[in-house]
Amino acid sequence: MQTLTRITLYTDADGYARFREDALPLPEGSPAARLSERYPTENLQFRRSPVGFASEFHCTARPQWTFILAGQMEITLRDGSRRLFSAGEGFYSNDLLPEGKIFNPAIHGHKSRQAGDAALVTLFITTAA
Repeated sequence: MQTLTRITLYTDADGYARFREDALPLPEGSPAARLSERYPTENLQFRRSPVGFASEFHCTARPQWTFILAGQMEITLRDGSRRLFSAGEGFYSNDLLPEGKIFNPAIHGHKSRQAGDAALVTLFITTAA
């Protein structure tokens, strides 16, 4: 079966955000155009971030797909690791604050920033609960 690589930003058991790569099966469609299953969604939102945009550490409020439409987005984790996403790339953002925890910026979440010399345009697709 053909697959795509899904990059997932998630909260590990220790409360820290991490990246992992999983196989996303493509069981449907035809040999010329393989398709994944359909995933329920709630809404979508576009964002334009100017050159110089940067966030503080935060957790994803609700699980969502993040797709880069233009520019580049760099995600930094608490351990200092970074990933750069360019136009045409995306990831599943699911680094939620662990249940019952109060946000601690020394442990939880990730931060993001616009990278390069072009504005960052992103598409967020919130998944259904």
